[in-house]
Amino acid sequence: MAKYLLSIDQGTTSSRAILFTTQGERYASAQEEFPQYFPQDGWVEHNPNELWQSVLSTCQKVLDENQLSASDILGIGITNQRETTLVWDKNTGAVIYNAIVWQDRRTAFFCDSIDCQDIKNSIMDKTGLILDAYFSATKINWLLDNVPGAREKADAGQLLFGTVDTFLLWQLTAGKSHKTDATNASRTMLFNIHQQCWDDELLALFSIPKSMLPDVMDCAAEFGVTQSSLFNGEIPILAMAGDQQAALFGQACFTEGMAKCTYGTGAFLMLNTGNKALKSTNRLLTTIAYRLNGDVTYAIEGSIFMAGATIQWLRDQLKIIDKASDSEKIAENTVVEHGVFLVPAFTGLGAPYWDPNARAVISGLSRDSGRNEIISAALQSVAFQSKDLQNAMAKDGLALSFLKVDGGMAENNWLLNFISDMLSITVERPDIVETTALGVAYLTGLQAGVFSSVDQLSTLWRCEKSFTPQISEQKKNRLYAQWQNAVSKVQS
Repeated sequence: MAKYLLSIDQGTTSSRAILFTTQGERYASAQEEFPQYFPQDGWVEHNPNELWQSVLSTCQKVLDENQLSASDILGIGITNQRETTLVWDKNTGAVIYNAIVWQDRRTAFFCDSIDCQDIKNSIMDKTGLILDAYFSATKINWLLDNVPGAREKADAGQLLFGTVDTFLLWQLTAGKSHKTDATNASRTMLFNIHQQCWDDELLALFSIPKSMLPDVMDCAAEFGVTQSSLFNGEIPILAMAGDQQAALFGQACFTEGMAKCTYGTGAFLMLNTGNKALKSTNRLLTTIAYRLNGDVTYAIEGSIFMAGATIQWLRDQLKIIDKASDSEKIAENTVVEHGVFLVPAFTGLGAPYWDPNARAVISGLSRDSGRNEIISAALQSVAFQSKDLQNAMAKDGLALSFLKVDGGMAENNWLLNFISDMLSITVERPDIVETTALGVAYLTGLQAGVFSSVDQLSTLWRCEKSFTPQISEQKKNRLYAQWQNAVSKVQS
């Protein structure tokens, strides 16, 4: 009898396959990093075949290492880096260009060229999003305008668009399923989150044929079955959710006002607003948290572009640490007020600034400054950016009273202590920090009938460690004022 749920967690720098039991416990996993490509300043791409192969190999590896077959798996759930954009040929399956990653800023000029406030307001009213290169719509437009012959093929109905979830589904089902879920659709800047449909006016604005777009499903639904050759048998695909929404679900933030922040490549703070799509007046995003049985739950979200990616930069470009986890011990042995501030605007600044032209800077260096202070400043920047988001939410009337955290950086105790200090709230880390994968496993289990309701899922969440504020109010305010000064230096 099938007894495991398989989560595909396709991230910005790596792909993971994680097996969960029907009690929601992590059983086994496999992970594989894949290359990032930076063809020009502000451009970020993935090779679609490398991305797909990393997913396929991790799934096959986790099954093989645990001597499992397709018949042992109740269902697959897919969670993914959002907004990353792929376009492929409907008939051959050949991708027309590399995947344009969510961090990519090549369409910032296009966004700047739309200077009509009425259009920007219409986009926000319909999609909950700010006009920005971050989202998929301008990336699709760029592909159609810059890949030879793409516009003509798209107009002839020969090209398909997908975010990573849709692309993986297409590959897993051998081209039989071209679908997405409501959470990923809500990040394209083409989906009306109130009417729950692709918006014709927005498609016209960005010159995108509707025939390219996938069918939009609930987060738990029948998405298709895998081609039997991949895993020596068919496995049903029963769930999809963008990575941040999946993390919210895995953190059991089912009640209005509950919030989580995922500290991965970027950092994403999301607060459940129930059945109300609240409009931010402080440059936060309104988005779909999840959709089950046709019922929509909404959220307010703040997006930080560089979190763990900043630590990767220290490792890979500056080469001042051997591995990301080294940063914790170094920060512990460095005074908090060292005067150095790293603003990680490597691909612009996200919420609440939304400045695509800002670039990174390290300020406050003195003769006493060195490797340790730069590493500490990189970690501190994650907490300072979280404080920026908390302040924006407060201005929108949303009180962040406590925060559940997850993602790779959530294993760093020093960082979580400093986040608690800067936000002046309790920070809670769950037993399972891979809550993105857990969330989509929960959704898979709901569709498979393993779990009866979100109420049952709430009982499964466990806190592993809590972090409470220790810093003085004066020191917190002093540090944050210096951070704001550093940010002001990079804004365009």
